[in-house]
Amino acid sequence: MGELAQLLISSGAVKFGDFTLTSGRKSSFYVDVKKASTKPEILDQIAREMSELVGNENLLAGMELGAVPIVVALALETKKDYVILRKGKREHGTGRQIEGDFHPGEKVLIVEDVATTGGSAVRSAEILREAGLIVDRVLVVVDREEGGKESLAEIGVELLPLVRMSELKKD
Repeated sequence: MGELAQLLISSGAVKFGDFTLTSGRKSSFYVDVKKASTKPEILDQIAREMSELVGNENLLAGMELGAVPIVVALALETKKDYVILRKGKREHGTGRQIEGDFHPGEKVLIVEDVATTGGSAVRSAEILREAGLIVDRVLVVVDREEGGKESLAEIGVELLPLVRMSELKKD
């Protein structure tokens, strides 16, 4: 088991029991990367491991809320600019759904905390592509291995996990 997997378990971010996921589906386990990412030593480890997978992207992007501390930490580690995606368009102020500076044609790397079916990452890719940005990869802390990789592949996006759920499950 890798260092990050051990940190996720020891921090209590991996829980076993009866849970309802965002999708409404039931699960016997839950991965709370938000709990782990509020600990500086774990957030630093996530950023270091993700930085090794950053390629020629011009920009990083993360959807509110869970991805925000991760994308900020990765930006600090890599010195790459980032944008934050809102789940919905603002109805006041600038009305933006993407916060931060970007230019159409830039290549963007999406950062996620957990991928289950890939719905959030697919939505992030759609928002960015609608703004004229290029998206072909998503970095995720934990892949629950429940179809996210396949959902993203359908839209031409590769999922790159730091940890797979099969590494975290009890034997």
